[in-house]
Amino acid sequence: MNAAPHFRKIALIGFGLIGGSIARAAREQGLAAEIVTTARSAKTRARVQELGIVDAVVETNAEAAKDADLVILCIPVGACGAVAQEIAADLKPGAIVSDVGSVKGAVVRDMAPHLPAGVHFVPAHPVAGTEHSGPDSGFAELFINRWCILTPPEGTDPDAVEKLRGFWAALGARVETMTPDHHDLVLAITSHLPHLIAYTIVGTAEELGQVTSSEVMKFSAGGFRDFTRIAASDPVMWRDVFLANKEAVLEMLGTFNEDLSKLTRAIRRGDGEALFEHFTRTRAIRRGIVEIGQDSAAPDFGRPHAQLGKKAD
Repeated sequence: MNAAPHFRKIALIGFGLIGGSIARAAREQGLAAEIVTTARSAKTRARVQELGIVDAVVETNAEAAKDADLVILCIPVGACGAVAQEIAADLKPGAIVSDVGSVKGAVVRDMAPHLPAGVHFVPAHPVAGTEHSGPDSGFAELFINRWCILTPPEGTDPDAVEKLRGFWAALGARVETMTPDHHDLVLAITSHLPHLIAYTIVGTAEELGQVTSSEVMKFSAGGFRDFTRIAASDPVMWRDVFLANKEAVLEMLGTFNEDLSKLTRAIRRGDGEALFEHFTRTRAIRRGIVEIGQDSAAPDFGRPHAQLGKKAD
C-alpha cells in the first residue's frame, strides 16, 4: 500500500474489463482516495454497486468527472468524442483526462477539440485484455508486466505525462511513450490485423458446409482454439477499432495479402525451400518475443495468479 494516493479522485467512465481492472488494481495499490464510476447501462451500474469495489456509482458521465483529478474513458473509441464534449464543462483545471482505447489518432482528433484549456489530455493504451467483458470480468493483476502506451499530443505538460506514467507503473505495467500515428501503425500489425484474421478464419470455418459445427469444436487444434478466443472479443469495441484505424489496417492488410500470395504460389508450385525459409524466419521472431519476456503461460487472456512482486523494473 502506498503511503499516499496518487490522486484524490479517479473517475472511470465505463466499467467493463479494463475499467473494472483499473478500479480493482488502483484500490489494491492505494492510488486514489476516492474512485467513482458510471456506465451507460443501469444494469451495469447496479452490478458495480453490488460488487462494492468503487466508492460511488453515479448516473451520468458529467457527474463522475466533476472534481476528479484523473478521468479515464474506458469505452469504445467511437464514443470518446461525444463523451469528451459531455464532460468538458465539469472538468476541473489541472485534471488529467485519458482513455484506454487501442486506436489513438482518432481519439486525439475526436476528444482534443472539446477539452478546455488547463486540462491535461494524455491518451493511453494498456495492451492487455481477455475475451471476457462486463463488470465482473476485471481483475487487479491484468496489467502486470504488460505494456501501457502513452500518446500525449504535442505540447502536453510533461508533469502530467509523468504522473500518468507513474499511475500505470503502479498498476504493474511497463510504460512506453510514442506519437498517436506511430502507435496506430504498430498496433495495426501487432493487434488489429491478427484480430481481423481471427474473425475471418472462425467465420470461414463456420461457413464450410462439409465440416459440421460439432466437428469444428471437437477437433479444434491449438491454433484454431486461439483464434476462437481472439474472435470472442467485444464486437462493438472491434468494430470501432477497425473504423477508427482504417488507413493503418488497410496498409498492413495489403502487405499481408502480398505475403499470403507468395505462400500460395509456393504451395501451388511445391516449393518446399521457400516454405521452409519463411517458417524458419517467423519461428525466430516467436523466439525473440519469448526471450524479451513478452509471453506467459496465458498471454493477455486472464492471469489471476500473477503477483505484483513480479513487476518489471
